[in-house]
Parts: sequence; structure tokens; C-alpha cells
Amino acid sequence: MNLVNLESVSHAFGPKALLTGVSLGVEAGERIGVVGRNGGGKTTLVSIIAGELTPDSGRVTHTRNLRVGVLAQRDLFDPDAPIRDIVLGEKAEHEWAGDAQVREILANLLGDLDLSAHAGALSGGERRRTALAKLLIGDHDLIVLDEPTNHLDIEAIAWLAGHLSARKSALLVVTHDRWFLDAVSTRTWEVIDGGVERYEGGYAAFVLAKAERARIAQAAEDRRQNLMRKEIAWLRRGPPARTSKPKFRINAAEALIADVPPARETVELLRFATARLGKTVYDLENVTLHAGGPNTGPLVLDHCTWQFGPGDRIGLIGVNGSGKSTVLRLLSGTVTPDEGKLVQGRTVKLAHLSQELAELDPTRRVLETVEEIRKYITVGKKEWTASQLLERLGFKGEAQWKVVGDLSGGERRRLQLLRLIMDEPNVLLLDEPTNDLDIETLTELEDLLDGWPGTLVVVSHDRYFLERVSDRTVALLGDGRLSMLPGGVDEYLERRAAGTAVSARAASAEPVAAVETPAEKKVSQKELRELQKELSRLERQLDKLSEREAKVHAQMAEAASDFEKLGKLDAELRDLGAQKEATELEWMELAERIGE
Repeated sequence: MNLVNLESVSHAFGPKALLTGVSLGVEAGERIGVVGRNGGGKTTLVSIIAGELTPDSGRVTHTRNLRVGVLAQRDLFDPDAPIRDIVLGEKAEHEWAGDAQVREILANLLGDLDLSAHAGALSGGERRRTALAKLLIGDHDLIVLDEPTNHLDIEAIAWLAGHLSARKSALLVVTHDRWFLDAVSTRTWEVIDGGVERYEGGYAAFVLAKAERARIAQAAEDRRQNLMRKEIAWLRRGPPARTSKPKFRINAAEALIADVPPARETVELLRFATARLGKTVYDLENVTLHAGGPNTGPLVLDHCTWQFGPGDRIGLIGVNGSGKSTVLRLLSGTVTPDEGKLVQGRTVKLAHLSQELAELDPTRRVLETVEEIRKYITVGKKEWTASQLLERLGFKGEAQWKVVGDLSGGERRRLQLLRLIMDEPNVLLLDEPTNDLDIETLTELEDLLDGWPGTLVVVSHDRYFLERVSDRTVALLGDGRLSMLPGGVDEYLERRAAGTAVSARAASAEPVAAVETPAEKKVSQKELRELQKELSRLERQLDKLSEREAKVHAQMAEAASDFEKLGKLDAELRDLGAQKEATELEWMELAERIGE
């Protein structure tokens, strides 16, 4: 049970933002060490959690009747008050003297002090120990300590660590004493750059985990670079229509991706998928299916026979209303065919992401909703935690602690998609999975699906995503069949434009917009020769400019300490860049004219 919850908390001191959108919780019995740079917001954070400071924005909730004890950095006592009254209050002597815990606290923190002495006579260290003794004698659900070891000797620190570890109350402690952190903390929070990074264990575990996070961050950056190279590689290997780019661009891309492997290890994935699924996934046998139910609504399939095999990655396309979602519902078992039979493999473990958002518990936190499915999953040859996968799909840092009820529609869709993947299905049906996803998240999703072994059927209007994650394209062309299109989306568009199939929209009395094919530009043979000569001249000019650029870069490296020469070379480099851009534009205009 969480004693305290912070949701999107932000706070600034003057112009400096100390906390920005922090969401976290303190659980009962949890012992948390708080670390970070001086002035970075540690005291601000614990003061907000303790309820002593109201944040500029966000929400802080405490459980009902929560008892919080706070040791602040400054101890404000009445100088005329006796130590006994400050520490023990109005307790009678027989009452506190008969309590073994109270006697232990007094002996270890105030054993060398006269309890009848006035607070005004105490030194800084004595005042600190007095405040700590007062706090520890009380009953608290949560103890918040800001630099408790200041002015304590080694013995007192060791005693305090043992005492706090034995208490049942939750603990939040800010200290620079690394030994103390290791001795009392079960978790460590690092306040850094306006956020809070959470680690399991005390200081030693924190150092190791931080080093590991740095390594993972570098690996993530390396992976991001590889993703970019893979994207370029995929673009280069795609259909010719997608790669009709200037030759000098293509050559540069080929040099970049010379050692890049295919986007997916198709043979390896097929082997895994077959092992998990066997030979049969879905067999449609003479199936007739209508979109609105038995013999109701538009006809989707008319005595159709089809097989979905292990490891198939199929993009299902068709106009709106053609029945794509109905086919997915047929495969998921939500609807049954009017006629014929659907045979499902006995080992099929299905996950279906529909366009409707299923209900999630609005009071749960994002990470909890994923971890309740599974905490770890293996994708391809790598094991991922729920938190790592959430980060890949855009739930970074504090976002994993958001309440589900506060998520946007796009965030909920991402969360549901991840929950499906975490359940380790071997058949995945995705109906418009890209809705509300940004480009960065889409790229991560594509890369995640690259290593997923199983049968995948995707319905999407996002052509890039569809072509990126699927290996085969199947279309509903309004003729009651599932049509394989070897040429992919390009072939689908050509067939639609040529009118070789009955339009599903026409079948439902919806008007179909006419598709006009552009008139071919006619260039005479003489003009063509002249244009090609000019094109060759521009290509030679681009090669020379590229060579000059390389030389200028080398000269700049040699003149690293000569600022005057660097300035001249930098100006020349900018001028070369402008020349290249103008030449490239001219090249592209000519290439379009001659149809290259």
C-alpha cells in the first residue's frame, strides 16, 4: 500500500526548476535513500512528500490519518525549554522510564546530556541529537530524515542504522553518508535534472545500477543509430517506386548500409514460429462471411479457402468497409462464418488488438498494469523487463508511474499493445495499431516486431508501417476472395486504378473517386540526348564538390588550433554545401524531365 503518492509534481525555486512532472509513491515499510547534487531538489522532494511544502503544480495524496515524523536540517527549539520537555513532552517519568525503546534511544543519543539542562545551552551537534531523539520516540507511519548523521559519531550512526532497520515504519532519508545509505536503504532515489531516477538497493547497488544504466543508455544510442541504418537499408531494398531517388543519394546510402543485416532474420523467425505453432495456424475452408452477421451486411468472403501458416507476416488491405476488421474478428473467434469452416491450430495463443480500447483499471499505475501480465519477456534472443519495454514504447521515467485514468487515448493504446506482447502470444492480430502513435514510437514498435516470432496479421492505413512489418500483402478487393498481391501496395493501387476488381465501396453504394493516371511526358530524342549530357555534367560536378568537401574537412582537422584558418575553412565548407544543394536540385529537375 502506498502511504504517499506524487502525481506530476513540479516545483521551482526562483527561476530554477527543481522538480518537473515527478510521479512516484512511498510504500508502507519501504526504506528509501535519497541522493543527488546539492541544490538539486532533494530537500524539496522530501518536504513535499512530508506535506511541509506545497508544490507549484501536481497532486500529493496521503493515506488517511498518516502519521509523518520529520527531521529537518534546522532544529528550532525554545532556548528556555529543558531537554526532557522537548524530547518527552508531558510523559510522566514512570511512563517513559518503563519503555525499553525510549530508554535505548535516550542512552544512545542523549546519554552524555543532563536532561534538565535548557536547550539554549546546547551545541549544534547536541541540538541535532535532541531533535532526532524526540522524533524517534514518537510513533510514525513514515519517518523523513534530512541529513540525520550530521554531528553523530561512528557508534551513534551504527546504532541509528540498526534502530531504523528494525522499525516497521517507512523511511525516507537524505544523506551523503554512503555507509549509512547501504545499511538502511532498500531502495535509492536519485534526484537529477528535475526528475527522480529509482534504483533497487542501497548505495553500492545504486552505483552499480547507475553504471549499468549508463551502459544501457550507450547501447540504446547504438541501437538508435543501427535503427536509422536499418531504416535506410529497408528503404533501399524496397520496391523501385520508393527508391527513384537521385543516384548520388542512393550510392551514399549503399555505402552506409554495406554491412547492415536484413531487417528481419526471416529463416530464423520462421524456425521459431514453426516450433511454437506447428504446421497449422488458421485454415479457412470454403468460408462465406458477411460484415453484419450471417447473411447480413456487405459480403466479405464468398466460399473462400485460405491458409495462414506459422511465421506468416501478412498485411491485410482494402478500402474502408471492405471487411478487414471482420476478417480479424473471424480469426479471433469473435464472429463465426455464415458457411464453411475455420480450423484453428491447437497450439495457437492469440492476442488481438482491436480498434476499440478495452477497459483498464483507471486506478492502477502504468508499470503495474504491465507487470501483472509478466515482468520479463524474451523477444528474439534478448530478455526485456516490463519497464524496458515501456520505455521503448514511449513511457519513459516518470510516465511509468502515471495513473491509467490520466492517460490519453494514444497512451492507452500503446499500453494495451504492450500488455498483449507481454503475454507472449504466438499469433498477433493488429487492427490499426498505429493510431495515435508518434514516429519515434512507431519505429520502436517496428523494431520490436522484427524480433517477434509468430504469425502476424496487420490491418493498417499506414503504408510505411504495413510494408515495414509484413512480408506479404493480401487484399480484399470486393470479389469475396483474399487476393495475394506479390507487388504489395503498389499492385493494389494499380489494380484499383485499373478497375480489375469490384470496389467494396461500390458494393455498399458509396461513390468511388476516379483515379487519373498522369499523362506521359514526351521528350524528343534530340532533347533527351542534351538532357542526359547535362545530367552527366552535373553528376561530375557533384563528385568534385564532394571531393573538395572531404579535403576541407581534413584541413580543418589539421588546423584545430588555428582559429583564423578554421574560420576561413568553415566559410568555404558552407559555400560548398550551398553549391551542392543547388546542383542537386538542378539534377533532380532534369531527372524528372527525362523520367529517371
